[in-house]
Amino acid sequence: MSSIRTIGKSGQISLGKKYAGETVLIEELEPGVWLVKTGRFIPHSEAWLHQPQVAEDLEEAVRWSETNEPSETDLDGMEDRINK
Repeated sequence: MSSIRTIGKSGQISLGKKYAGETVLIEELEPGVWLVKTGRFIPHSEAWLHQPQVAEDLEEAVRWSETNEPSETDLDGMEDRINK
């Protein structure tokens, strides 16, 4: 769906109340051509989770946890191995 909007004197454009409060990504494909996508904001402190290798490692860990039953941890044994 296309619509025509006017950019105001302050450089703003309204997309309508339907999108009020939404976070958007604006890509300038070329001068005067923009692609606007609604989406979720990723805080800088969490961006590392979305790096390809980290995301792959997390997916592998989730797959492993889905096929392996939890077991009780031998804390004394762990402490002995750490202190060696």
